[in-house]
Amino acid sequence: MLKIALLVLIAMSVPISAFAEPMIELSSSQSEIKPLDSILVVGKITDVSIFKPVTLTVISPDGEVIFAPKLTFDDDGVFKRLIHPPLPSFRDGTYTIIASHEDIEKTAQIQFTVTGSSLPPVKSPIKSPEPMIPDKPSAITLSTKTTFGENKILVTGSTTSSVTDITFIVTSPNGNLISIAQVTPNPDGEFSTEIISGGPLWKEDGFYTITANQGLSSEHKQSVQVEINNGVVVPEFGTIAVMILAVAIISIIAVSTKSRLSIIPRY
Repeated sequence: MLKIALLVLIAMSVPISAFAEPMIELSSSQSEIKPLDSILVVGKITDVSIFKPVTLTVISPDGEVIFAPKLTFDDDGVFKRLIHPPLPSFRDGTYTIIASHEDIEKTAQIQFTVTGSSLPPVKSPIKSPEPMIPDKPSAITLSTKTTFGENKILVTGSTTSSVTDITFIVTSPNGNLISIAQVTPNPDGEFSTEIISGGPLWKEDGFYTITANQGLSSEHKQSVQVEINNGVVVPEFGTIAVMILAVAIISIIAVSTKSRLSIIPRY
């Protein structure tokens, strides 16, 4: 009886915090910066899997995702990131930083304001038509390597600037956001990332758009499309074209066989 009483007392002494819900916090000592300043963000997360990173999404005043790094955290759940300005610099306005984790439904967010930018506003007033100017070549090149029937999409490319991370955004045929990733270019400007298709977000058949964005400059932006059917890659020339090609090949073989039979001499 004494042993049972001791066990009950031990159970009652277990801290209730052991069963606390996961939490995520985010803060910064800076609320206003200049266009070329960097901002230090510090956060803390508790009661989540240590094998899954925290995603830090930085959204510009016009709603564009400019950074989305994945951060690891220490044994105390603390994570931090020094966010540098995108190319060529931050624009004036209020930016939003959102911290999220797969194990937590809620997110944490903070905002900071940029003032003193010499860049034009995000939305320019309507101007009178100007003479046509040839398009400049993009500062980013982008291509994909896929295999028919597989769910792996290898995205490769190069950029003229290796000092700023590149953000990849994948959107579905109807424009829904599918995933966000971020990579750092090599010193020579080369970069690559692997995207896995399939799952509930990839259930729509059609062309998915992969956009590589480096900062706020339109010259540092490029997109490619990949056709997905039932969660796997479709050849670049499409399913219908494959069927037509197959029928054409069968027809050629049939005609060739018939021609050979027709010239066989009869005795």
